[in-house]
Amino acid sequence: MRLWLVTLIAAMALVCCGCKNRGAVNVVGSTSVQPFAEMLAQEFAKKEPGVRIDVQGGGSTAGIQALAEGIADIGMCSRSLERDEAARYKAIIVARDGLAVVVHPSNPLGNLTREQLRQVFSGRIANWKAVGGKDARIHVVTREEGSGTREAFTKLVMKDEGIAASALVQESNGAVKELVRTDPGAVGYMSLGLAGDLKCLSIDGVAPSGETVISGQYPLVRPFLFVVKGTCRPEAQRFIDFVLSPPGQKLLESEGLVRAQ
Repeated sequence: MRLWLVTLIAAMALVCCGCKNRGAVNVVGSTSVQPFAEMLAQEFAKKEPGVRIDVQGGGSTAGIQALAEGIADIGMCSRSLERDEAARYKAIIVARDGLAVVVHPSNPLGNLTREQLRQVFSGRIANWKAVGGKDARIHVVTREEGSGTREAFTKLVMKDEGIAASALVQESNGAVKELVRTDPGAVGYMSLGLAGDLKCLSIDGVAPSGETVISGQYPLVRPFLFVVKGTCRPEAQRFIDFVLSPPGQKLLESEGLVRAQ
């Protein structure tokens, strides 16, 4: 059974545990969007304490599948919808995110071109020396199949090339972050808002920041989406309205994201 499907089943099981409470709004999907949705849910609870927002991860594809099965009220997705998905569901941009390329803080490298980045992640460049770094082996860290972060990175960087089979596959942003933090030779990718104390490389000479994402200078940008099917339950719609409101957008900006509009 494919890893993303196992993850989906686990996410569904977790969500179903909360389905007994008919007042709960179930939000399922991207582990990149998840921590921001959890933060927003906590703030929303202060405004409407009678409505519980249950947020679960599992990946963008898991979120779309949970929505299709009627398990989720809202799917979280950190990539653009595929054509068939866009025909069935409504995508709501809640924020935009710079996709950061992260390395260990001790890595002296500051910049990669997008072509160099493609060669590193395809395995055609395997030593940091080849791109101006130390004489040390590169340890590529990637996300699992079904991850919206991986799909966004593949579209933005890899073109027709695949990610190296030798890459270390991690199932969440947190796992990528921990591995890169403890490995001086590692390189991974994740939401800019979650990079924390990791070193973020400039791409084509442009450093990732809210300003460069807004201006369009930074080349690796993806949408953070809430995805719905048909008309939302009133409780779910009120949560979406809160996220899109000036206070909700300000909260997302304070966490390193770029507002939707």
